[in-house]
Amino acid sequence: MKQVQGTSLKNKKSAHRLAGISSMVGTTIEWYDFFIYGAAAALIFNKLFFPNLDPLMGVMAAFATYAVGFIGRPLGGIVFGHFGDKVGRKSMLLLTLVLMGIPTVLIGLLPTYESIGYWATFFLVILRFIQGMAMGGEWGGAVLMAVEHAPEGGKGFWGSLPQASAGGGLMLASIALGLVSLMPEQILFSWGWRLPFLASIVLLAIGWYIRVKVPESPDFEKIKEKAEEIKVPALQVFKNHPKELVTIIIARAAENAWFYIASTFALAYTTTQLGIPRQNILFATICGGAMVMFMTPLCGHLSDKVGQRNMFMFGLILLALYCYPFFSMLNTKDPFLVWTTIVVAIGVVFPVMYAPQSQLFARQFPAEIRYSGISISVQFAGVLGGGLAPLIATKLLSIGQGSPHLISIYILSMAIVAIICTCFMKRDQNLVFSKKYIQTEV
Repeated sequence: MKQVQGTSLKNKKSAHRLAGISSMVGTTIEWYDFFIYGAAAALIFNKLFFPNLDPLMGVMAAFATYAVGFIGRPLGGIVFGHFGDKVGRKSMLLLTLVLMGIPTVLIGLLPTYESIGYWATFFLVILRFIQGMAMGGEWGGAVLMAVEHAPEGGKGFWGSLPQASAGGGLMLASIALGLVSLMPEQILFSWGWRLPFLASIVLLAIGWYIRVKVPESPDFEKIKEKAEEIKVPALQVFKNHPKELVTIIIARAAENAWFYIASTFALAYTTTQLGIPRQNILFATICGGAMVMFMTPLCGHLSDKVGQRNMFMFGLILLALYCYPFFSMLNTKDPFLVWTTIVVAIGVVFPVMYAPQSQLFARQFPAEIRYSGISISVQFAGVLGGGLAPLIATKLLSIGQGSPHLISIYILSMAIVAIICTCFMKRDQNLVFSKKYIQTEV
């Protein structure tokens, strides 16, 4: 009996490690697919798909197609969240991986405006929308597989591993685009830009191989055993958990807006407005992504000590304090200051907010509707924050006649509102939930 129990315990430990690492690797690949589009939208797509517009309007048009991916994310959160709560977390993770990878490869094969006119933009928008739907379903499944497999007292750390993948995806995307940017411009805009998109087929195969080995979430298995599944999980989220939904959406929108301004808008701002070489900014972004991979697990571990809500709140305060210095230091055009500014924005301020979200947001919903709850709330936040942030920032830059002070006010306002919303989130303790008041360990 002791041997059986020991073997069971060993398998459980092995399962939570496999779940955490596979969630991190698989989500890194999906973030690569999502970020490579954002970087290309900032630097390349305005010339390939909107050549008749002036530079600033071309960037705005490219960011508009970029925002379409975020519009698709809430729909993906609803659809994949529904089946994730009813069919299982694992199957949805495999499906979203495919739905992210194939459109990325197809974008790499897409004819440009020069070949087929506005049809090129139309197909670009459709593929970006599919990417967005896949990303909308991916995040919830990945963090739940990590959190629900993790032992009590370590959920913050293991839940932070798929969060750290954002840094890995950003770093890979920046490296890929940085390498092709070394090509002569004629080759880059002819076929060189396609290579990072086509490379996704290799990453897709790697991600599938790793994810197929992970066992299903133990929390989901308990729900199936006790026949507690909800017919329409999304409906229950909107009906019975409106406070949790609204607080997560508003609180997370600030973090999301900051990340995409620091990693995507900053690319366009520094290269177009300030005239800084794109290789310099891509290098800083790569270093920031590397910092995210280190800082996120560290902040996740610390959140297990101080509480996920406290860690998230501290990150929002850092954001409020840093948004003005961020643009002031970029405007110096000093190479070292610009590099430091972007690395700190992406690699320090962002992870403090991002690391504790998996466990913090999962805690807000019962297990039987948890995939739907966190997916819907986080993806709606993505539309308000990440999807619109580069567009809003570009417009505010235009209104400010090239001065970024309005962008700083915009970010500061979002941070203050997010801090208030976070105060209404559930504290870091076990929850009793569901109609039968079943105790969970999440």
